[in-house]
Amino acid sequence: MTINEKVSNALKSAAVYLENAILALDKKDENSFADSLWHVAAELEYALFLFSITFPNESNPLSWKRKPELKKIETGSMLAEVKNLLDEAERFVVKERLLDAYKSACVARHYVLKVQEDLAKKKREMLKKK
Repeated sequence: MTINEKVSNALKSAAVYLENAILALDKKDENSFADSLWHVAAELEYALFLFSITFPNESNPLSWKRKPELKKIETGSMLAEVKNLLDEAERFVVKERLLDAYKSACVARHYVLKVQEDLAKKKREMLKKK
């Protein structure tokens, strides 16, 4: 299996887990949401690892963040953006525009990590109230 196929499979898997996360969010099932979100992040990390060995000399991938200020964006909006970015990355892989796919996947991961951070913060606040 080629790296492109592995990246494509990881992006597709991330998209499936993202759909599960969105469904869990709609049902207000926080445990399932957190679990699915974790899998999205794991698949994105794997894809980014594969990209990093494909482009070992690529400078600062952190500079690719589209919206550095994410404090005021709702979870649903961020997940919708992640879905768009995953679809975009997959299209770039099909077109063999791997650097563009790398950038989209990196930004998607940034959003997923922000959602995870917000979820962890919410859980900590709930524990403090008890």
